[in-house]
Amino acid sequence: MKANKKNLVLLSVFVVLLWIACKSERSKLPMIPDRIETRMENGKEVADTIFKTIPEFSYYNQDSVLINNSMFDGKIYVADFFFTSCPTICPTMHRNMMKVFKKYKDNPNVMFLSHTIDYKYDKPSRLKAYKSKLGAEGDQWQFVWGPKTEIYSTAQKNYLVAVAEDQNEAGGYVHQGFFILVDKYRRVRGAYDGVTDEQTDKLMKDMDVLLEER
Repeated sequence: MKANKKNLVLLSVFVVLLWIACKSERSKLPMIPDRIETRMENGKEVADTIFKTIPEFSYYNQDSVLINNSMFDGKIYVADFFFTSCPTICPTMHRNMMKVFKKYKDNPNVMFLSHTIDYKYDKPSRLKAYKSKLGAEGDQWQFVWGPKTEIYSTAQKNYLVAVAEDQNEAGGYVHQGFFILVDKYRRVRGAYDGVTDEQTDKLMKDMDVLLEER
């Protein structure tokens, strides 16, 4: 039953991300509908589309500093989920993310946010060592730790990325390797397979489009 439930979650996430990939071929990046809300206007009921938006957050970063969403206000950012001892997709993901980081390094309108899913061992000091080894100098790329329930919930409900603790998997965790593109209003605007060069290149093209968006 648990395996079937996990497969259903992964399938639903895949369908949503496939929708994003298809839509993002347009010159303006799409926004993901989250829900429909109604309101009264001039005596008539009007429906408004509420788009998928990342809620306010606060996490401890690699310097043991509690940071929150205000650090990303007015900027676009790329988010992902990983763990420092990951023996599978994480090294490839972050090699590709480094390509993106180097392109936009020192751009004041771009940030990066990597959430660890290893709540047991990836405390700030370990994230700091990982960040340093990766070569992600400066404050533009933040590596953050938070409680399991908070990180896992925001991954699945807000960023639409499946993550889970699973002792049968290499490293003890399973997660998807998506890079999630978020606009300056914290709305999700795209998702990209972080283990492929093609999708990484597409992410950078879409970031250029989003940076030009008013």
